[in-house]
Amino acid sequence: MNRELPKTLLLEQGVFSITNDETFNSIALEVYHFQFANNPVYQQFCLAINRPPHLVTELADIPFLPISFFKTHKVICGDRKPEVIFESSGTTMATTSRHYVASVSLYQKSFKACFQQFYGNIKNHCVLGLLPSYLERSGSSLVYMVQSLINSSGHPQSGFYLDDFSALQQTIKKLETAGQKTILIGVSYALLDFVETYPMQLKHTTIMDTGGMKGRKEELTRMELNIALQNGFGVKEIHSEYGMTELLSQAYAVNGNFSPPAWMKMILRDESDALTLLPPKANSSGAINVIDLANLYSCSFIATADAGRYCSDGKFEVLGRLDNADVRGCSLLFV
Repeated sequence: MNRELPKTLLLEQGVFSITNDETFNSIALEVYHFQFANNPVYQQFCLAINRPPHLVTELADIPFLPISFFKTHKVICGDRKPEVIFESSGTTMATTSRHYVASVSLYQKSFKACFQQFYGNIKNHCVLGLLPSYLERSGSSLVYMVQSLINSSGHPQSGFYLDDFSALQQTIKKLETAGQKTILIGVSYALLDFVETYPMQLKHTTIMDTGGMKGRKEELTRMELNIALQNGFGVKEIHSEYGMTELLSQAYAVNGNFSPPAWMKMILRDESDALTLLPPKANSSGAINVIDLANLYSCSFIATADAGRYCSDGKFEVLGRLDNADVRGCSLLFV
């Protein structure tokens, strides 16, 4: 089953050099063939729904693996040993997803290149993390990413804050006075708790919400959450991150409209027919399929349990969870 050739290195390079849809589609087909040949779980799924390679000739033919498989199967290519295992958050009674990451360097390359694309050089920023529920457990891909961004920033004030809101407020105050570009990355309930205690007027700080109330506060719509954070922090924009344990890439949003990096694409499917993809028509809605070509040694084609909507400018909105879907700990709120 293991046919990993030097060609995979060319695939890795190709993923991060995509500049147009034609190249994306071509590399996506190459990745499909590689993963069909090397990922036994994905291969069995494709055969079960009658999508073998000779029937997959264009992007629309590629099958999307249901995200629930990450709870029940080891989704990885070949006989590689994982360098790290990321695990989703969940209640004590819930079965969590496990992502067996064969190449940590590929994950780092993906999220660093994505950050660069949307926010510029990380060394120009101070990065503050307010992710208490994630820091309190092990195996979080989000904590891994933010820790790496903190380290890469090189700023002496960059770091995590568990529950010391007073220290966080003092740090932000100093950074604002110095005119330092800062990104505060936080889980929804923690950002709300912080700004309720320390409302402020920010000019140099970007607020980035990663979603999730964790049952600690009343659920809000996306609009209600953004308004509360905008008013509390004195900013016009609230940034959001759409990522998950099962992926290696993220999409970023300003006030709710998400844009993926060049090697990532969101395609909506019919909620009642998992194999039917919907055309990218503005304001049409459906279930979200994700193509993450950086997820080369796992599965790049995932049918999520999230609902979404196409926007008129090529971006997309996340509407929340599908009916009867397991609630992911990092899930975004309903709008």
